[in-house]
Amino acid sequence: MSPASASADKTERLLNLILALKSARRPVSKQKIRESLPAYAQASSDEAFDRMFERDKDELREMGIPISTTVLDVLFDDEVGYRIDASETTLPAISFEPDEVAALALAARAWSTASISGAASAGLRKLRLSGVEIDESVAAGAEPRIRTKEPAFEAVHAAVSALQPITFGYRKNDGELTTRHVQPWALKNWHGRWYLTGFDVDRGDERAFRLSRFEGAVRRKGRAGSYAVPSDHVPEVALEAQLPEPEGTAVVRVRHGRGHTLRRHAQRTTELDERWAEIELPYRRGTTERDVVALGTHAVAVSPPELVDGVRAALLAVARAHAGAAAHDTSTRSEARA
Repeated sequence: MSPASASADKTERLLNLILALKSARRPVSKQKIRESLPAYAQASSDEAFDRMFERDKDELREMGIPISTTVLDVLFDDEVGYRIDASETTLPAISFEPDEVAALALAARAWSTASISGAASAGLRKLRLSGVEIDESVAAGAEPRIRTKEPAFEAVHAAVSALQPITFGYRKNDGELTTRHVQPWALKNWHGRWYLTGFDVDRGDERAFRLSRFEGAVRRKGRAGSYAVPSDHVPEVALEAQLPEPEGTAVVRVRHGRGHTLRRHAQRTTELDERWAEIELPYRRGTTERDVVALGTHAVAVSPPELVDGVRAALLAVARAHAGAAAHDTSTRSEARA
């Protein structure tokens, strides 16, 4: 038996045990449990069943599922029964504010044409059945969209959804224009930019491509559904490989609850006070500056000097741009009044 099938069998056995003990009105004896559940009935011996049952009980208790034990007969205290009290494992009623309900309805609409549409619709149905009033008209005035300025986005998104190979022009870091033949696997917004991960047919390996570097039209090159995305594919892994090599260690102070991208790469985090934490992470020139600047007043670059200078220069450039825009608006309004 493969590890995957063994795990699935165990999960099914535990779920069946939970259902049997939770639905029982009275404690159930061990023998009755063995006779009722196929996985236990197939045990090769009494000892094998006892070992399996004891392991399963311990595992459920570790999960926080309390199994109560009760003596079935006062004259024979060695015969006990088992039961799960439904009140101990039932979540309290869930209630939503009107704006939260509207957000749920809007989320379901956002996935209306995606593969998750069935799950989204089922989720709304369950909320309705539980007594939550869903007024989808509240969200009717808002149309959920994924905003992107990359011209290639729609074509790439369609190819990812259809599992259809594509070919496109791609501008490399050094400016060279190349033609790529790719089996698209996933689209990912990473550090504020859209990337495609997939299998580069010509290079025979997994690659990641930034959509802003696509040149010209994206063309289909093969049948839809002609390949499968590896089950262990994680887009972030391919994207991490695109990062430049670290140039030492950066020290950055971030407000609590902010800077999740920086924190994800942290090698060490020190809590400074109730508002700030200081993190150490690999310094990658250009990338680290961008992540710090994106946090605005919620992050402060401490070291190295190159990081501090880069962040300061970027923030000054933003300030100058805003000052110029404000001055232009003031001038335009003055001319209009004149």
